[in-house]
Amino acid sequence: MNDFDYEAATTVDEAVSLLAAGGQRARVLAGGTDLLVQLRERRRDADLVVDVKRIPQLSEISYEAATGLRLGAAVPCYRVYGDAEVAAAYPGLVDSASLIGGWQIQGRASLGGNLCNASPAADGIPSLIAYDAVANIAGPQGERDVPVAEFCTGPGKTVLERGEFLVSITLPPQPAHSGAAYQRFIPRNEMDIAVVGVGAWVQLSDDAKSIKSARIALAAVAPTPVVATEASKWLSGRPADEATFAEAGELAKKAARPISDLRGTAEYRNHLVGVLTRRVLAAAVSRAQAS
Repeated sequence: MNDFDYEAATTVDEAVSLLAAGGQRARVLAGGTDLLVQLRERRRDADLVVDVKRIPQLSEISYEAATGLRLGAAVPCYRVYGDAEVAAAYPGLVDSASLIGGWQIQGRASLGGNLCNASPAADGIPSLIAYDAVANIAGPQGERDVPVAEFCTGPGKTVLERGEFLVSITLPPQPAHSGAAYQRFIPRNEMDIAVVGVGAWVQLSDDAKSIKSARIALAAVAPTPVVATEASKWLSGRPADEATFAEAGELAKKAARPISDLRGTAEYRNHLVGVLTRRVLAAAVSRAQAS
């Protein structure tokens, strides 16, 4: 690990000023479960590390049924699934938060950090995309919002520009008869990186027999998490049954651009997209019918 300066910001403006002055070698520290490992293994360098955990907005959870959820970028995972109201309203988010590392990691790691790390296999991002979440960013030019679906631009790369950092993530209020789920496949517990991950959100008709609208997002099958747009649109108006879920899984494969690596071949990943899409749609529909 190289030597670096450390600063603990207490306001958004202070953090922006420090990051802007630090340039391309300034890094944000929230939970640190990714950054500290990357610095230690010299996969990332830094001249300045700006700790943002002392900024109140980054550690706040704000939820109202009518307005939705605002999740501070540094809120650790355990607080997401430990909040009964949030867990009931956004169960797909709980699926993701409970899979990011083990219990110890979840005491520090955040969904905001998982998003900013921009791993193609991140467990948190597909659920955020499925919920149509928005990233709230602060920088030298003020604040701006970016859909989470557009936040990652490549492996380890995001839309964040010099001096910018993620302050919070907002999720819209959940309509009646809606539900979401996230699942991943790993070959063994020791390999805590998804071979494929799929998140899905659905809203059902008033009689809960058909799908009114849906969103499906995939992980570990492209350089960035991706939206299965064709499959998502195709689901509108279809019956909420196994045949529909299976066909949507086949359509979701078209959005995948997998590679072969040590964790699995491209062909295997493509097969898993179909399997997991079918499963998460079934889970999301079940939750929507129970809501």
